[in-house]
Amino acid sequence: MIVTRTSRSFVLAAALARAGQALLRAAPPGGRRRWERRNHAGRDVGLYAGPAVVLGAAAGAGRACPAAGAAVLAAGACGAYDDVAGDHRRGFRAHLGALRDGEVTSGAVKLFGISAAGLAAGALMKERPLDKLLAGVVIAGTAHLVNLVDVRPGRAAGAVLALGAPGLLRGGPGARIAAGAMGAAAGVLPDDLGERVMLGDTGAHALGAALGAAVVAGNRRAGLLAHAVAVVAAARYGDRVSAWARAL
Repeated sequence: MIVTRTSRSFVLAAALARAGQALLRAAPPGGRRRWERRNHAGRDVGLYAGPAVVLGAAAGAGRACPAAGAAVLAAGACGAYDDVAGDHRRGFRAHLGALRDGEVTSGAVKLFGISAAGLAAGALMKERPLDKLLAGVVIAGTAHLVNLVDVRPGRAAGAVLALGAPGLLRGGPGARIAAGAMGAAAGVLPDDLGERVMLGDTGAHALGAALGAAVVAGNRRAGLLAHAVAVVAAARYGDRVSAWARAL
C-alpha cells in the first residue's frame, strides 16, 4: 500500500507539472514576453516550468501532509516575487546589507518569507520545540540549496531526483512528499534540459521546500540535526556550491 501511494504521488505530481507547463506555454498570462528570460547561454527561455512544478509538488506534498503542501506554495510564491522583481544582487550578504540601509529587496522578502513558511510548517509537523526549529531550518535551507544548484539546465531538477530517492525507502508521509517533489521535477526535466523552459526561483524554491518537508517527515531529531547542519553549511559556502553545480 505504501508503494502504491508513493507511486500515485509521483505520477500525480508529474502529470500536473507537465500539464501546467503545457497550458502556460500555450496561453501565457500577460503575454509571452513577460515569461521570457535569458539563460546562461544567452538563449531566451520561458519561466513556465516554475509555476508548473509548484502545482505538482504542492499537490504531491499536500496529499501526505497539508503543512508541507502549504510550505511548497509559500516558497513558490516568494520565489515568483523574486523572479518578477529581482535585481542584480546575489547572496544573503548583499540583500541583508541593503536591508540595513533601509532598502527591502526582493531577495530579502524571499529570505524572510521562505524562512517563516519553513518555521510554520515545521511547527505543525513536529511536536517538540527544538524539533520544530530544526524542521524549519531544514525546509527553508533545502529550498535555498536547490536554488543554489539551479545554475545550468537540469541541475536543480536532477538534484531533486537524486536527493529525493533515498527518502522513498523510508515509506510513510516522507516518501510520498519526496515522490511528489521528484514527480514534479521529472515532469519538466526534458524541456529544462532542452533549454526550452527554466525553473527560475519559483520552481527551484518550491522543489527544495518539498524536498525539505520530505526530510522532516521522515526523520527524527538526529536526522533533522544532520540535515540542518548540512543546509546551513551549504548556505555559508553558497558560491562554492553553485560553482560545483556549474562544473557538473
